[in-house]
Amino acid sequence: MPDLFDSLMPGITLPPGPVLRTSRLTLRPLHGEDVASFHRLINDWDICRRVPDAPFPYPASQAAEWIKAAAADREASRAEQFAIAETLTGTLVGCVGLKLAKDRTSAELGYWIGRPHWRQGFALEAVRRITEWAFATLPIAQLHTVVAADNDGSLAVLRHLGFAQTGKGHRVFSCRPGQKLPVKHFALARDAGAPPESPAPVAAQKSATLLVVAAALIDPQGRVLLARRPEGKKMAGLWEFPGGKMEPGETPEAALARELREELGLETDPRDFAPFVFASHAYDSFHLLMPVFLCRRWEGEPHGREGQKLAWVAPQDLAEYPMPAADRPLIPMLRDFL
Repeated sequence: MPDLFDSLMPGITLPPGPVLRTSRLTLRPLHGEDVASFHRLINDWDICRRVPDAPFPYPASQAAEWIKAAAADREASRAEQFAIAETLTGTLVGCVGLKLAKDRTSAELGYWIGRPHWRQGFALEAVRRITEWAFATLPIAQLHTVVAADNDGSLAVLRHLGFAQTGKGHRVFSCRPGQKLPVKHFALARDAGAPPESPAPVAAQKSATLLVVAAALIDPQGRVLLARRPEGKKMAGLWEFPGGKMEPGETPEAALARELREELGLETDPRDFAPFVFASHAYDSFHLLMPVFLCRRWEGEPHGREGQKLAWVAPQDLAEYPMPAADRPLIPMLRDFL
């Protein structure tokens, strides 16, 4: 089945880059055919006064240069810029993007929506999607952004998605040369994750104990297998030891064998699981208890059946992989043992 983009914009080939989708929107690389629509939307005082680097009037030549620069930045791994388009019509409604820090541990978020498309929830939808994608795909641990202090719409979007205000100050906007305007600084850490759709009742918070089981799979070279949590899961983008929840009536060994089959396509014998250590960690809304087993024998080649990336990691390199808080204390124990 052809992609909807092809049917809406025949003859246009997207530049290299990821394409992200929501229920109503497609986030895609910008291309030359976007210049006119991009310029028509951004050449608006109410947009430029909210975008720090946007002059007003906004020249058409700068729109073309910005789109060209966005492709170069993506190729050089400096930034990821996306057009925000309505999926059903292909109409450009705005842009959203990330500028990566030099050490690639954080990124600056920026976005704008054209005036004809305000008050339709597009900013919330696009920012939520790029945030999920960034934490699941990029090596970053934090997103941060700067917002004009009077930009009530963006402030509401960020707070809804769990961004916390980290400070305030002043910044020069290109549309008002020489003037420093009040701004607010926001950040979201990967460990924070997205807020739940509806908070759990206060009485139920911090009361449940979640039982999960995990394995340190060790290959003949002494490397340990890690799996990266995919998009759509809590703490997406963090690396962990394969495993999962125990079902009612299951022993830890039976649960682990089932999880390794479902997650990695491996067949294992519970008799080959050696009890090693356990993790006990209090998260915000539950307490995790996780027995961890060592395993050196299985049938099959591990592959991520749930979309997760896998990595065989030498014990001395485990600390370089960002992990959930419950997994991190296991690193020195494994390193010393192996």
